Amino acid sequence: MLQPFLDKHKTEAGVDEAGRGCYAGPVFAAAVILPKDFFHPLLNDSKQLSEKNRDLLRPIIEKESIAFAVASVNNIDIDIINILQASFNAMHLAIAQLNILPQQLLIDGNRFKTYASIHHQCIIKGDGIYASIAAASILAKTYRDEYMQQLHKEFSYYGWDRNKGYGTAAHRKAIELNGLCKYHRMSFNILPAQAAIF
Repeated sequence: MLQPFLDKHKTEAGVDEAGRGCYAGPVFAAAVILPKDFFHPLLNDSKQLSEKNRDLLRPIIEKESIAFAVASVNNIDIDIINILQASFNAMHLAIAQLNILPQQLLIDGNRFKTYASIHHQCIIKGDGIYASIAAASILAKTYRDEYMQQLHKEFSYYGWDRNKGYGTAAHRKAIELNGLCKYHRMSFNILPAQAAIF
């Protein structure tokens, strides 16, 4: 069962990202402040949920949260500053958009760059421990998946409607056949030597 908070006396925002390991597309991040008594039986780490349940939970989280925000950093900036810094930037952008300033940030993972002197706690696999991080993971994942569905319409042969830009066998094969496009992360060294860039 997910924990409702780390410190009941502080306004906490759960923060998580989605798409860090992808070959293509932006990295997304979300920040969510939940009521201390929020509970939903399906709420969990987004990776443990079906697409159907993630899509079911998204409007509930958006409606019931005290505040939420989603932000992204595109593949061009990822290539310039690297994926770790881009993930931090996406998280910072999401936190900055919250209409309430949290007193504490619960960050999924083991590393974070301090934002605006707000105290933060890094929690490995935190999206399976704290409700607010789980909620953030669901928003980041669903917003990113929705975005990749749109990119799929432009470059359908990569199968982003299914793989969402991750390096699946089908995606790698499509890169071999078609080369890279403008949405791929060039710094990830995924281009076969003989392939082209479109």
